[in-house]
Amino acid sequence: MKAVAVQAFGEPGGMAVVDLPVPSPAGGQVLITTEAIGVGGVDVLIRRGALAAYGFREGHVLGGEIAGTVAAVGDGVDQAWLGRRVWAFAGAGTGGGYAEQALAPAETLVPLPEGVSPVDAVTLGSSGTVAHFALRHAQFAPGESVLVRGAAGGIGVMAVQLAARGGAGAIAVTTSSPERGDRLRQLGATHVFGRDGEGAEGYDVIVDIVAGPGLPSFFAKLNPNGRLVTVGVMGGDPPADFGKELLAGFRRSLSFATFSADTVPMADRTAVTADLFAGRLRAVVHGVLPLAEAASAHRTLDAGEVFGRFVLTTASFSGARDTAGA
Repeated sequence: MKAVAVQAFGEPGGMAVVDLPVPSPAGGQVLITTEAIGVGGVDVLIRRGALAAYGFREGHVLGGEIAGTVAAVGDGVDQAWLGRRVWAFAGAGTGGGYAEQALAPAETLVPLPEGVSPVDAVTLGSSGTVAHFALRHAQFAPGESVLVRGAAGGIGVMAVQLAARGGAGAIAVTTSSPERGDRLRQLGATHVFGRDGEGAEGYDVIVDIVAGPGLPSFFAKLNPNGRLVTVGVMGGDPPADFGKELLAGFRRSLSFATFSADTVPMADRTAVTADLFAGRLRAVVHGVLPLAEAASAHRTLDAGEVFGRFVLTTASFSGARDTAGA
């Protein structure tokens, strides 16, 4: 089968189309013939080598979120899954999804309802689920005000919609352009600010996908008893002394937390994913590219030009040029 692997950490040019044997599902696993593969921020971090300390090595096949048809099942897996269209978390987060066929734990499978395309599934799936649990982690309640920092990405557009659906009193976003701000207003945002959040103040909850050097300045934008939850580090690590800003607001009882979906039981995650597929949220697709052009999607992500989610497909892989690192 064809797959896209990170042959050298760093720029997207280090990605390449490779030939790999079709994997066989072990006990508790299924083999999925992929139709759509989500391109996420964690893929970018792995490709850059930023997560090498977590065991990701060169030669790694990216991709944790896929949709397609179950082609084979391992021991202990219900045979009824064979031939079903599903969404899955490939390799339980260890990757392998940028491929024509990929393994996934059976416990991660979510059937695709009629009318939900594989492209929409990988746009809604993990991004919407992370946004849902991030708001819960922040103890968001109806009527509270929410600021989504870095709202134009996959998790951000889902957090805006979920906050609106949850009855937020106000929903502010930070983004890079007025055009993106207009699109975020269509999803439920009520206030739009630039990337630095200048002028934003008085929020009960901040969902932060960026982190980076600017993180400490956002503590000042919280109300008393406000909570900031970081779900990504697309802007890099925050300053080593960022806690000083938090302590400077000691008398306002502010809270800071990180959130990873890895801490949520898989059964709870798949239940939320299934709910998202029931038509509750809008899938925001930036673009769809053939798998062989995965590097092009990564270049657009690196440039900060993505609104929503990039999706790769295998439908047009046959005869495609070897362009993954071009």
